[in-house]
Amino acid sequence: MIRYAVAIFLSAFLVFQVQPLIGRFILPWFGGGPAVWTACLLFFQVLLLGGYTYAHLLRRQPVRRQVVVHVALLTLSLLLLPITPNEAWKPDSPLHATTNILGLLLVTVGAPYTLLAAASPLLQSWFATAHPGRSPYRLFAVSNAGSLLGLLTYPFVVEPWLRLREQTGHWSIAYVVAAVAVGACGLAATRRVGAPTEGPRASVSSPRLATRLTWITLSACGSALLMASTNQMGQEVAVVPFLWVVPLALYLLSFIICFDHDRWYVRRLWAPLLVVALAAAVVMLHRQLGNDRPRIVYQVLVFSAALFVGCMCCHGELARRKPPVRWLTSFYLLVALGGALGGFFVSVVAPLVFAGYWEYHLALLATAVIMAACWRPWRSERVLWRGLGRVTVAGGCAALVLSLGLHVYGAQRGASVTKRSFYGVLRVYVRNRDTPNEIKSLWHGQICHGEQFTRPDRVRWPVTYYAAGSGIGLVTAQHPARGGPGGGDGLHVGVIGLGTGTIAALAEPGDTVRFYEINPQVVELAQSEFSFLRDSSADSEIIIGDARLSLERTLDDGIRPFDLLVVDAFSSDAIPVHLLTREAYELYWQHLASDGVLALHISNLHLDLRPVVRSLVAGGDRRAVMVTNEENIDAAVMSADWVLITSNERMLRVLDPVADPAFEEETWVVEWTDDFSNLLGVLQ
Repeated sequence: MIRYAVAIFLSAFLVFQVQPLIGRFILPWFGGGPAVWTACLLFFQVLLLGGYTYAHLLRRQPVRRQVVVHVALLTLSLLLLPITPNEAWKPDSPLHATTNILGLLLVTVGAPYTLLAAASPLLQSWFATAHPGRSPYRLFAVSNAGSLLGLLTYPFVVEPWLRLREQTGHWSIAYVVAAVAVGACGLAATRRVGAPTEGPRASVSSPRLATRLTWITLSACGSALLMASTNQMGQEVAVVPFLWVVPLALYLLSFIICFDHDRWYVRRLWAPLLVVALAAAVVMLHRQLGNDRPRIVYQVLVFSAALFVGCMCCHGELARRKPPVRWLTSFYLLVALGGALGGFFVSVVAPLVFAGYWEYHLALLATAVIMAACWRPWRSERVLWRGLGRVTVAGGCAALVLSLGLHVYGAQRGASVTKRSFYGVLRVYVRNRDTPNEIKSLWHGQICHGEQFTRPDRVRWPVTYYAAGSGIGLVTAQHPARGGPGGGDGLHVGVIGLGTGTIAALAEPGDTVRFYEINPQVVELAQSEFSFLRDSSADSEIIIGDARLSLERTLDDGIRPFDLLVVDAFSSDAIPVHLLTREAYELYWQHLASDGVLALHISNLHLDLRPVVRSLVAGGDRRAVMVTNEENIDAAVMSADWVLITSNERMLRVLDPVADPAFEEETWVVEWTDDFSNLLGVLQ
């Protein structure tokens, strides 16, 4: 068994290490949002299904033919190495992002991943054929252990020490080793079996249709809960491998525990734990709507606990229903089908059907209902327990539906417009209706991305983070390029992150403003629901697409350098890390005039980005100063932390009197690069 265990372990290790590796590689190409990872998860679940289907069909052939075909395909797949994504796949448009991601992944890792995914069921089948009477299900636990180790080593070992291209190169070398190990197992299987034998034929003892549908349903529920939980957590912090790995590792751990031995899943223990976990998740959802939102650490802990308990229940019931060995590949195939269906629902169906992230609510509810159907407490032999079981299940499900429905209502209440896309959920609210202080606001999740008074005499007021007394307000008003002695004839401004377009209210005649915005729906709402862009005195244009890719493409276009480049993309809970790396910083200055100003808005509920920004100027000839303005609720002015980076002495003389001296005195720095960004180090 050791030979098979090694080959299965290595194959599973590579199957799950390539997921965060490739996801991390392409994340900046598609805007750095959480939907990038869920699209990757969908792809890998579908290809896992493809690998299991291939193994199931191949198993119908004699063992010797199975080995020849599989080894031949493994050999041909070596021609596709290394698995480094081709930069030709960088998108020209933010439209159809999910389709582009799936196509990129299919071309880059499709064949190697499918063959690796087939290794576990195929090798277990070979082992069962070569060693009649010995159960191969322990090898399934070995496979899941390899998967778990592959996941956990990525954020803690691989990502911190290897550059991205080194990672793809090392993975490709390990793939060759895995192919050799699988070939060795195939050779051993053919020798052990001897003469070719027919695969198993249909039998009257095959699992019933209801049993097969139960396999699919339980697997789909666990998969949907995994992806919906990942989405839920990704909305709150940032899309980084660590927060991808935690949910997926818990999902795999539940598989390992449940399929290792029946004693680990005891209904009397896990049923009450599920009730507690579901209640805790619902409470956390409601607390997110309040002003006093829980720390992200507590949110991750609660959602992770709910995920693990839910998956333990789903996979525990799945393990209780596993078939005899002769139906092994069929079982794995249907489990993979359920996983793909759950992933398809979260990644494709939910964004088209729901205005919010309600798939998490449905996943919680589905888990409760499916577990009740599996446990069937109303079928007790005692009449009292039957009645109590019916009342408990009905009451519990009703309470869950009511509490989840109230959360949906609370999240939607007061929204005049709601839109959901690949990049998240946008809502427009109107507060203080029919009063002098009536104001319209744009929200992305739980974060405000701009407001505007509706009264004609206030409609052009720069509000929220762009008030006249804010850091960005001071720079736009007193930048030397504005005019006067030694000045120019207007500011040329670049802005990463459109929001409502509030910064346009700070512009004056002669200024030009170029916005970079990845979400077309933000552009649509800024133009239809708000009037900052229409009312502005400046000439403005909007470039739709990832800002960094757009800036890279226009390096050699001879465009006038920016006097001011504003990066306002970090106030969201899920920040685009790739816009604050060393490489991004260097790109910004390739687009800025030598005496220009780089303005970074770093206000964030969960992350302290100051040490990251300090690392950008460390050892250079530019200074970074931080200006924080006070909140003024009546004027719709929010407190904002603006870090302004420049070598322009005239500009620095204006900023120094209002700058926070502690920012420059602090020596703690955290450097982010395209290859590695330590998010844990800046959690607040």
